[in-house]
Amino acid sequence: MKHAKRAHALLSASKAEQWINCPPSARLQEGIPDQRSEYAEEGTLAHELAEIKLRRRLLPCGPTKKKYLDDCLKHIKAIKYYSAEMEEAIQRYVEFVEERFAEAKDRSQDGLILLEEQLDFSEWVPDGYGTGDVVIISDGVLEVIDLKYGKGVPVSAEGNPQIRLYGLGAWNAYSYLYDIREIRMAIVQPRLDSISTDSLAIEDLLEWADKVVKPAAALADAGEGDFKPGDHCRWCKVKATCRARADANMEVLKYEFQDPALLSNEEIGSILFIAGQLKAWVKDVEEYAQGQALKGEKIPQWRLVEGKSNRTITDPDALIARLIETGYEKEQITETKLLGISKLEKVVTKKKLEKIAGDLIIKPPGKPVLVPETDPRPELNSIENDFANIDFKEE
Repeated sequence: MKHAKRAHALLSASKAEQWINCPPSARLQEGIPDQRSEYAEEGTLAHELAEIKLRRRLLPCGPTKKKYLDDCLKHIKAIKYYSAEMEEAIQRYVEFVEERFAEAKDRSQDGLILLEEQLDFSEWVPDGYGTGDVVIISDGVLEVIDLKYGKGVPVSAEGNPQIRLYGLGAWNAYSYLYDIREIRMAIVQPRLDSISTDSLAIEDLLEWADKVVKPAAALADAGEGDFKPGDHCRWCKVKATCRARADANMEVLKYEFQDPALLSNEEIGSILFIAGQLKAWVKDVEEYAQGQALKGEKIPQWRLVEGKSNRTITDPDALIARLIETGYEKEQITETKLLGISKLEKVVTKKKLEKIAGDLIIKPPGKPVLVPETDPRPELNSIENDFANIDFKEE
């Protein structure tokens, strides 16, 4: 159940939307390490929790296996990413899987459920494989269920190449044992209360694999084909420095309007769509440049300076005690908790608050920000010295 240690193929199912739409992007990203974030760690833990619960409830478990799973569960609950929200969300996902498996068992008592199944679709994709969260097979129907724990971006199962490839791999592995005629796919996002489904006749899935996947995979494996920017750029590792994406976004800036005085509603509609693409691209470029500067790389015409920071109270309880000792009533300086610094200054006055609080109010160093070289603030030059004790973690 070490989900975080899974190997990822060059042409993995999870990256299929990228390499199918933009084949050469696969080789372009090769060798660039994945950036693990807290969100990724949280998602990994959620998948491990789901697997334990499903194995405990749906698969045969002897005493030794039960003890092992219970110990795994205790370990998960001790990890900082575990929470009541995760427990509730995964429980909803588990109940959905149970319902699907019960339906399969109603169709046929010899229905099969597989958890965290390694799925091979290399007949269509060189070294193509992935891991299916749940695969259920029963009476002509093969169902693939994928858990998405994140709550930022809704994901649809309709036409989704990742889950289709999981279905293809599962069919490839079990079609010799079962007469599979239909592939059903479900993507569950419990924190968004979203369950998206799709289905295909096996003939349609195989046609898609032969006509769409196989040619794109051959190009991607060879590092050939055309770069094609689009929504699939979102998770690309080179999205900030991709020249094709830059050219596409710079091209839309050349938008020519028929009437230079006024814009029509139709033109406004087009601009809004373009603006969304531009904002996403600019944000990616800014984050890349900031990251390079933090590593000590020089960005011409830009430099790192200390950003703004806000004063903070290091020990609210201690400050409350000092203020009460000075003669202030607790009701004057608190609501449900100690008032903020600005409100306290109105009650106590700025000068008195500084004297009473002393070292209980500090102004920490601001996080480094990348600014034009004309900015008057002094440049942060030394990674070791200027960045010492600064937390770069994003809020």
